[in-house]
This record gives sequence, structure tokens and C-alpha cells, in this order.
Amino acid sequence: MQPQYSPMMTHYLSLKQQHPDVLLFYRMGDFYELFFDDAVLASRELELTLTSREGGGGDRIPMAGVPHHALDNYMGRLIERGYRAAICEQMEDPKLAKGLVKREIVRFVTPGTLLESSLLSEKQNNYLAAIAKGPAGYGLAYCDMSTGEFRATQLSDAQQLAGELARIQPAELLVPVNPAIWQNMAWGRTPGRLKAVQLDPSWDGVFPEHLNLTPRPDYTFNHEKAKALIAEHFKVRSLEGFGLPEFPLATMAAGAMLGYVAETQKAQLALFSTIQTYRLAEYMLLDPATRRNLELTQTARDGAWKGSLLSVLDHTQTAMGGRKLRQWLLHPLLDSYAIAARHQAVQELVAMPGLRMRLGELLGSIRDLERLTSRVAANTANARDLIALRDSLEALPGLVETVQGCHAPALRALEGIPPEIAELTARIRLTLIDHPPISLTEGGLVRDGFSPELDETRSLLGDSKDWLAAFEASEKERTGIKSLKVSYSKTFGYFIEVTHANRDLVPADYQRKQTLVNAERYITPVLKERESAILTAQERIGSMEYEIFGALRAALQPWTAELQAIAGHVAALDVFVSFAEVAVRQHFVCPAVDDSTVLEIEGGRHPVIEQLLPPGTFVPNDTRLDTEASQLIILTGPNMAGKSTYMRQIALIVLMAQVGSFVPARRARVGLVDRIFTRVGAVDDLATGQSTFMVEMNETANILNNASPRALILLDEIGRGTSTFDGISIAWSVSEYLATHVQARTLFATHYHELTALAASQPSVRNYKVLVEETADEVIFLRRVVPGGADRSYGIEVARLAGLPAPVIDRARQVLTEIERRNRISLSLRQAALDEGATEISQLPLFSTMRPTV
Repeated sequence: MQPQYSPMMTHYLSLKQQHPDVLLFYRMGDFYELFFDDAVLASRELELTLTSREGGGGDRIPMAGVPHHALDNYMGRLIERGYRAAICEQMEDPKLAKGLVKREIVRFVTPGTLLESSLLSEKQNNYLAAIAKGPAGYGLAYCDMSTGEFRATQLSDAQQLAGELARIQPAELLVPVNPAIWQNMAWGRTPGRLKAVQLDPSWDGVFPEHLNLTPRPDYTFNHEKAKALIAEHFKVRSLEGFGLPEFPLATMAAGAMLGYVAETQKAQLALFSTIQTYRLAEYMLLDPATRRNLELTQTARDGAWKGSLLSVLDHTQTAMGGRKLRQWLLHPLLDSYAIAARHQAVQELVAMPGLRMRLGELLGSIRDLERLTSRVAANTANARDLIALRDSLEALPGLVETVQGCHAPALRALEGIPPEIAELTARIRLTLIDHPPISLTEGGLVRDGFSPELDETRSLLGDSKDWLAAFEASEKERTGIKSLKVSYSKTFGYFIEVTHANRDLVPADYQRKQTLVNAERYITPVLKERESAILTAQERIGSMEYEIFGALRAALQPWTAELQAIAGHVAALDVFVSFAEVAVRQHFVCPAVDDSTVLEIEGGRHPVIEQLLPPGTFVPNDTRLDTEASQLIILTGPNMAGKSTYMRQIALIVLMAQVGSFVPARRARVGLVDRIFTRVGAVDDLATGQSTFMVEMNETANILNNASPRALILLDEIGRGTSTFDGISIAWSVSEYLATHVQARTLFATHYHELTALAASQPSVRNYKVLVEETADEVIFLRRVVPGGADRSYGIEVARLAGLPAPVIDRARQVLTEIERRNRISLSLRQAALDEGATEISQLPLFSTMRPTV
């Protein structure tokens, strides 16, 4: 027999039945309550006290709750643990409700739909993404609900999709699944968390690790349905203005994402004012391995921000500027004119310190316009948000005036503010006090003088305060109790407090209200009547102020698109100022970026490592690469000599130049690079059963198969994961293929000094080495890269520096001497073969296979 629950609990269960996959937060007064299994789970995950209550079903029902003002904090902890939640709000005042208070789910909270600033990283976007699949490839759409950004593109293969997903790092990814699978999805035993997503095997290998996948029925990705949904939302008849007809798969992904937002966020679709389409061909491609090896936004060792390229370049004053810088860093440009426009802006700011300082001061007074605007559009902005918006908008005229005299068009992109927005800014100042409370319903928001009706009601409340003071004085005189107090508490209302020592003096008309340890609290008919009048006035003031605030917020909403555009220009200006500030502090120079395939760097430095060393101690180096005379550099030298640093600094200088930043060098010319490949270090991939060497070969194959002549390739120690002869053979063959087939600008660092012989047969190969100074007792690393090839390795010296025991080092030297002696004849034969015109590795004797007999 089914338990007969109370009406409220029956309503809760009906909502829970519709949404079994979420934790349901049910508003009851000042708390959000959870019941049944949700309560048990929440009490464990959030360390809440698990209680119980009667619910009409016979047994007591488990219950746990959180205060309404602390919801964001608890919600953030749940999201971090991979849970999803639904917020059920009271839709009417309980005091005015007849019967059961009306409640509705107003929002689902998921990792990709967060709006609360306390749950978001200031300088990093929080993306919700969706993907669609078809014969032509994949469609990708993603949005940041906290800023209103909405972008879409189409990709030709799974590798491109995986790379773009790794670049944007969505907090939540919507993936299509068969409706039958979706209906019968195996949700975990705990509500709110998905145990496993059953996807078509064709998706294998597409998604980066640790991506939060949310399955959606594949019919929500229907092309016609998506077009209709997008057209309806943006109030357009055609999608031509967005460029979507060229991207049918991107259209499907965008439509599915809009549908998900409408379903889970109710009215939040107003956040989006446009869709921006783009092509991967507009940006330099950076695969996950490259971003990791170059440590663009976080270090490879521990994922820290400090020590990354971003940490060096980020001197932005605003949160939105910080997000813009991160976006630019992960999307280097391929248009030399657009790059030059950015460099022109930075150059002007470098040359004019007064302008740079003034802009920095103004930017420092601007809050996060993007997220403030989104909260206004979503009806979640409070009075403090509007004050922050007001202060930011009031700083804009000074910013516009300051950049009007600039020569660089990129600096003048911030044009005059529409008069209507200036009028709304003035309205905010006239309406709200400077330091309002967070609550919107308890009054204390609106300035005196704004509303005569509100002022009149407040005066009545002020009169009541005078009345209470007079009442307390008269009661002290009437009773003779000098310590008598008239006070108020939110729970018990107004009362007269008398200590126990004076209880014999309490008049007969005092009615006991509450007993304390040292006192009693009373009420009188006169005080109760006044209490009713005061509370009525307070409620009326709260209602009037909320209505005034709501009208003010609604007046701002039609200007969402304009405010977001202004925020974008301010963010870009912030990045230019940051680039200029770094350039001045670190002595960076403006690179020349053109459409050639020449890469020339004089006095190049590593932008991050240089900051970790004492000033003036980093050793600069030159570089010359092109696709003709110096296409492939074979770089030899010992470990710890600086080969990896040298290679990485070249890649970072190229990337910084195409982002629009100045670069750490005396002079730099960068022929556009369409893709940077790095193969530096490798680890076992135990999840797929791949060894270190297999991972190395997979990454090398990716480079050889996908690099164009415009790529920049960095290879470090190819072939070191196998036997000496196999390794040399692979390294030689890979280098030769890069020189003869791929013909991309390449740096190949190796300990196989035998590879220096390749320069004799390939005119585009050049040998360089890292200088060392040898003494009788040690090797000194000079960090200088010069033409020529090393004729030996220094592994034993490095092993000594690492602290291997002296007997081990001595024995290693003995073995090395014997091997070198045994192979002296083979080395002589190799040189003779080269002198006689040998051009293939099969013609070059390498090492003898004889074992040492020391």
C-alpha cells in the first residue's frame, strides 16, 4: 500500500519523479530542504546535519537543509563533485498563500550553466558545449552563460574536434545518444551524478580526459528543429547573418545547446544576443601536447598558473581582460594584417607611458561588465551588481576620451557611449544607495527622495521609532524598572524585557512572551498594536523598493547586446595595455610578421625562465630557419645544456608574435606559422596500454602526417625509447623525411651526434650545438647555441652532477672508453664512406655490436 504523504511532500515527490537525476533543493522559508535519499547524500557530501520530519507517510522522512543565503557555497561544492541540482523556489508569499504555497523549479544547476560569480574563475571562461556528427565531419557550438559569448564552427575530422575541445575546455559537453539509451540511461545509485555515458563506439578517442559529458537524445540535434529554434530565439527569418548556412552541423549543435539552456535555465536565453561563427583556418592550430609542452596557461608538472606563459603576460586590470588574453593566447592569428593592427596598438602604448598609465587607472575602476550584464539579462543581478555596473559605466566616458587621440584603430574601437546608456547610468545613481544590502526584499535599497510615496511610508516608520523610544521611557517611569528595555528580534517581534530581579514590579497588563536565563520578555496590547503597524510598514517598504528595483533592472535589459559589445572593446583594450606593460618591463620588441616562411630571431630569450633567474643571467641566442637553406636544424649537446629551453623559446616567440604581443628578443621576423608541433618528453599511457615509446611514435606520426610547410616543428630526443641502433635509425629516417617531404621549419634536438652527418646529404639541414666548457673535473654549460655539431655525448658528466655514486661513474667511464675503442674502426669507415659520396644511411657503418671486455 502506497504511503499517504502530505500535500507538500506529494508535490516534492512529483517533481523528483520528473527529474530523478538531480538533487532537488526545495525552498521552505529561509532554507532549501532536501528529503529522502537526496537528504542522505547531501548530508554526507556537504557535511550537513541529517534530521527528519513527519511527512504523512507513517515513517519519519530524512531531511537536510542549507540556509538560502549560503546556497551558492554549497552548490559550488556539489558541482565540484560532479553533481547536478534543481532549484525549486516559492513563487508566492507564504503569508498570502491559500493552502499549499506555489513552488516551481526555476533552474537546473550544471557545470556548464553556472552564473554565480562565487562559483566561477574570474579570468577563465566557463563553457557549455555541444557537438553534432555527420558525413561531413563534426559541428561544435559553445557558450559562456556568464558572459553571453556564443560561438560555433564545423570541423572535418575527429582530430580537429578533439583539439578544439581541448582548447576551449568546456565545463560540460552535450553529446547525442540514441533516445532509447537516453531514456534508460544507467544513472548512478546516487542522485545527481551520471555513472556512465553509453556512446556510439565512433566517439572513442574524440573526447579529452576528464570531460564532463551530458547525454542528450539525438532528436534534439535535428537540423530543421535547430534552425527553427535559433531563428525564433534571435527573432530572424534567416540564419545567413550568422554564417550558419555554411555550417549545417554547427547549426545542429547550436540548436541543441539552445534547447538545453531553455530546458534547464528557463528564462536565461536572453543572455545571448548573437552567434559568432568561425573557421579553424583563422587561427594557428595548437594540439593538447603542444599546449602542455609550451605551458601556455598552466605548468606541465603541477598544473599551476604561476610559471606559465599566461602568468608572465597577464597584467590585465579587469576580469574580462584576463579572459580575453587567455582566449587570444589559445587562438593565435593567421592574418598578418590583423596581427599588425594589434602590434600597432601595443607599439603606441609602449611609446606613450602617460597614455598607458592613464588607461591602466581607468581600467582599474571597471568591474566585470560582461558578467554583470549577463546577470542583468538573466534577472539574477542584485542591487550591488547594479552599483558595480553604474561605477563601470561612469568610467567609460573617460576611457573613450583618452583613446580618441590615439593613432592605432584597435585602440579607438571603443566609441562613444549611446546616450540612452548614459541616461540609464544616471538613473541607477538616482535610484539606489551607494552601499545597498544583498537582499532585494527587505528594503534599504532606494535613495531618499526618489519616490515620494516611499518616503512617506518611511516617515511613518521613523515616527514609530520615536514612539518606541517614548514608550520605553514611559514604561520605565510607570513600573519603576530602570533596566527595562523595549527591543526587537526577527523571531519574536517587539517585546519588553525585564530582569528576573525586577519581576515583582511587572504590571498586570504585561503578557509573558519568552523566558530567558536572566530575564523575561513581555508584550502589551498597545505594543502589539504598534508592532503590527510597524511590520506592515516594513513589508510595504520592502515591496515598494523591490518593485522600483525590478523596473530599473528591466530598463537595462534591452541594452544587453550594446553592453556586451562595449565590454568586449574594454577587454581588448585591457589586453593591449597589458602587452605594452610587459613589453616595457621585460624589454620585449615588436616583431615583424609577414607571409614568408622565414624565421629570424636575434638575441631570443625564454619569456618565463628569464623571469625565474637573476636579472641579466639568461643567455640569449639567435635563430635562423626557412624552408630552403636552413629548414631543419639538428641541435646537439648534453642534457641540462639548454636545448629544450632554446627550442621552447623559439615556439613561444612565434606564438606571442601571432597573438599580437611583443617578444623577448633584440629583433624578430616571423613568417606566419599555421601550426606548432612539439614532441618533447613522453609518458606511459597505461589507460590504453601504450608504452612511453609507443606514445612517442604516435605523436611523431601525427606530426609527419599532418604538418604543412608552414608549420613549426620541435622534436626532442626522437628514438631514445628503444635500442641504440633502432633509435638512431628512426631518428635519421624521421629527420630525412622532414627535410625531403614535409619541408617545414624544424628543430631536432638529439644526443645522437651521428645525425649531424645528415647535413652532408641534405642541403636544407644545418647543424647547431650547445657549447660546453670542459675542465679536468667538470663540464660547464655555457647555454650558447652556435653552428656545428657535437662529436660526443655528456651523459656521464650529467649523471655525476645528479649524484650517482663515484664507483658507478668511474665504471661508466671505463665502459665508454672500451666501446669507443672498439668502434673507432667503424667510425673511420663511416667517414670514408661519406668522403666517397654515400648518401643513404644503409651505406654508413655505425657501431660495432661487440660488447666491452673491460
